[in-house]
Amino acid sequence: MGSEMVKVAVLGYGTVGSGVVEVLQTNRDDIARRAGNVIEVGYVLDLREFPGDPVETILVHDYEEILADPEVRVIVETMGGVNPAYDFTKRALQSGRHVCTSNKELVAQHGVELLEIARAKNVNYLIEASCGGGIPIIRALNTSLTADRIEAITGILNGTTNYILSKMAIEGLEFDEALSQAQANGYAERNPEADIEGHDACRKIAILSSLAYGSHIDYTEVCTEGITRVSTKDMLYASALNASIKLLAFSKREGDRVSIAVCPAMIRRENPLFMVEDVFNAVLVRGNMLGDAMFYGSGAGRLPTASAVAADVVDCAMHLEEHLPVHTGGEPLNIVPIEETTSRFFVRIEGEVSAHLSEITGLMGEVEVVAVPEIAGEFGFVTQPMKEAEFRKKLDALGNVHGRFIRVFF
Repeated sequence: MGSEMVKVAVLGYGTVGSGVVEVLQTNRDDIARRAGNVIEVGYVLDLREFPGDPVETILVHDYEEILADPEVRVIVETMGGVNPAYDFTKRALQSGRHVCTSNKELVAQHGVELLEIARAKNVNYLIEASCGGGIPIIRALNTSLTADRIEAITGILNGTTNYILSKMAIEGLEFDEALSQAQANGYAERNPEADIEGHDACRKIAILSSLAYGSHIDYTEVCTEGITRVSTKDMLYASALNASIKLLAFSKREGDRVSIAVCPAMIRRENPLFMVEDVFNAVLVRGNMLGDAMFYGSGAGRLPTASAVAADVVDCAMHLEEHLPVHTGGEPLNIVPIEETTSRFFVRIEGEVSAHLSEITGLMGEVEVVAVPEIAGEFGFVTQPMKEAEFRKKLDALGNVHGRFIRVFF
């Protein structure tokens, strides 16, 4: 059987969209060999003009032109945001086109509905690039790990925040300085709220958990904390504890419920995620038979994300008449309230250890005390594991607390 030409339309010629066009054109011959079909970018949709760019010849400003062309089999949505991406994606699927996306906001909000439309229309809605940049984690959950019962997922899912925390830990930069560097290097947007407040990681862990556990998780119900209150002093305490601070997104089955959250957390050197620095992402998956498996790769940047989108395009080209099953259901999983979850906690206290230790141990029980020579007039301690509600109640009874606590995963 000879190969055929598969015409692709790319919606949005921004950072990721332009990267997808570059990947598909630069690796055209290799992709054709693997896909068995020649993939041709036939249209690029954007409101802007791009004078001098080769894309000028295929640039359109009206989505209707793309839908009117029956030769377009695959649509790549890299517009970001929910509107008009939701409407464009829905119409594409309903018209029998495959859709590939990097849009985690849209997937988190409307993914269940769009996946169901794709199933009904016998096409594919592929979302690999919506989680973890260039890491092929969704493909692994949908194929390689289907014989395992996934028990837990823990990940560093945002390259921007990991870059900022790495700069703070390694170079001693304060948060604002590290954020400015991230923006200067193109890793953070001018408005970085989605990254630094944890919203981006929250959407990603909700998507991954929905796929892993086969039931929908509503990202709006996930407890989410960002990194804006992490300081270089916290980093010094972490180092003294042989630990590092990461923005962790995690979920874990607990009976018929799931414990899930996004928050800064201390992890020790023996944790595989400890060494994940800079803009890199990693996902640690625990299966009941497999044990732990880690997926690692570049989590931010134009071409890593574009590469993941292009891989989905190749998948569609190889399965033009076939729906690839995605294991997520419509019924939401109940989420364990954060107050009921168990953790250890790191706390900083003003004053001398000798003046406060008996009060602290009287309230908290046995603690691990940590002092940092460079930080005068205070000390820190790590609690034993306890329910968050119990910890917060005891913390309220303590005065002299610096900032907020940090959850400890060791």
